Amino acid sequence: MSMTDQELAQKAISLLDLTNLNDDCTPADIEALCAKAQTPYGNTAAICIWPRFIPQAKELLNGTGIKIATVVNFPAGGEDVAGVVEETKQALTDGADEIDLVVPYKCWLEGRRGYTETMVVRVREAIPAPAKLKTILETGELKDEAIIREVSDMAIEASADFIKTSTGKVKVNATPEAAEVMIEAIAQSGRSVGFKPAGGVRSLEDAGAYLAIADKYMGADWAKPETFRFGASGVLDALLAAMEGKIEQAGEGY
Repeated sequence: MSMTDQELAQKAISLLDLTNLNDDCTPADIEALCAKAQTPYGNTAAICIWPRFIPQAKELLNGTGIKIATVVNFPAGGEDVAGVVEETKQALTDGADEIDLVVPYKCWLEGRRGYTETMVVRVREAIPAPAKLKTILETGELKDEAIIREVSDMAIEASADFIKTSTGKVKVNATPEAAEVMIEAIAQSGRSVGFKPAGGVRSLEDAGAYLAIADKYMGADWAKPETFRFGASGVLDALLAAMEGKIEQAGEGY
């Protein structure tokens, strides 16, 4: 049974990592982001922000249930394993609930696959439960579907909690084609791993397309905050507009 636009919008809000990773982000922007994450139709799953803003966000979101995600090795996906592990530990100390790690995808493309895997394993070891590791594969730079599948399998095997398409900082970010490959990898792994499309998710239609792929491989009940997130900054306005349509229609009879 298909969802109405309002049902889809409400579900997507609950799955959203509301994001501000702009280079010029300010404390005022974080205050606005934290407020926006608390919508009249339910809270977003998380916010995703630069590490330096974690303490501020933690104070603002106390008691809301909204998780704080932050990024490490971002956006370039560099090679400093020890540095990224320290970055991760500091973010957790500051109050992050989720770490979005850019894997060193250039190393993978150069044939240095063990190095890529080592970073994921070491960062994973630095993240105690219940904190989560989301691995950013940068699928728009990997390009080839076979390579996207290989990196997905590696991250899943290395015990990532989520595999995520993109940083949102390159020319090609989330695509339905990459999503198909990644969710199929999750389905075939038999592991409890989530999926996060990020970058380019701008409309209710976009959200519905990614959820339809999840439903196809994982079943209609699979996509929930523990297993599926949208990484986006602008889509919330479109989702709220869909919900406002519901409110207007409901008010016509009064």
